[in-house]
Amino acid sequence: MAFTQSHFEGEILPPTGSTPPPEQAPEPTPEEAYSPAESRRHREYSVWDPRSAPGTYLLLAINIAVFLWMSTHGVDPRTPTENDLLRYGANQTWFVLHGQWYRLLTATFVHVGLIHLLTNMWCLWNLGILGEPLIGPYGMIAVYFLTGIAGNLLSMGYNVYYALWFHDPSSLLQVGAGASGAVFGIAGILIILLSNRKLPFPWEELRKLRSSVVKFALINLVIGLSTIVVNVGIRIDNSAHIGGFVSGLALGFPLIPRMTAGRQRYLRRQKYTFAVACLILALFGYAIANRL
Repeated sequence: MAFTQSHFEGEILPPTGSTPPPEQAPEPTPEEAYSPAESRRHREYSVWDPRSAPGTYLLLAINIAVFLWMSTHGVDPRTPTENDLLRYGANQTWFVLHGQWYRLLTATFVHVGLIHLLTNMWCLWNLGILGEPLIGPYGMIAVYFLTGIAGNLLSMGYNVYYALWFHDPSSLLQVGAGASGAVFGIAGILIILLSNRKLPFPWEELRKLRSSVVKFALINLVIGLSTIVVNVGIRIDNSAHIGGFVSGLALGFPLIPRMTAGRQRYLRRQKYTFAVACLILALFGYAIANRL
């Protein structure tokens, strides 16, 4: 999410009913299941146990650690300044275009105050607990990185085109931070993967979970878009949200055919999909940079 010093990001709402697939799953997990190891681990541990979703809990830990580090090194935990955010890796189009491309990723771990952190982490935990059994811990981390970067890239592209179209370079100086682009990305890929009727869970339960994630995404997109026409004192980076969400949807489609084709084939398809996504993001970033 992007922020300016005088406008704070709105909260995003966690999906209702976002609980892991029920215990009624067939046992033992069939060999052709999308990820037998993930399914077994999900049943063995409580959702509050980091071993149930190590990738999700690692992402939570990094986000919280960055916030604590900032707070203990002179940054106001309620209202950090733009300079504070930039010092710890927030996104700014001007800096990225001048070589600091790492900000597209580091910005996904920087938050504008405690409330912003808590709302994003609550949503990340809900979606991660639901989604990690479907894509595994490494897949969860990869999706977070890729969709977070995609959201920030789309936001950067919007800022560049706004500056060119309206001859207003101030858009290049807007500061963006937050995990919400990646959160929307996880929601996007879950909507696609939960559409697979071949998963070893009752279809009715999968449909309810998918509906819950769809509602989460739509409600928060509407909240963000409404701030364009209604001044409520906050500024939401809708480009980052949309970029993360659309990229998450796109990552899901190539994975569905291999979800029940055996673990090794599924993991191989993940690697190919994520590698192609990296290439596309690099080309997109190159195209944006060469517009100026």
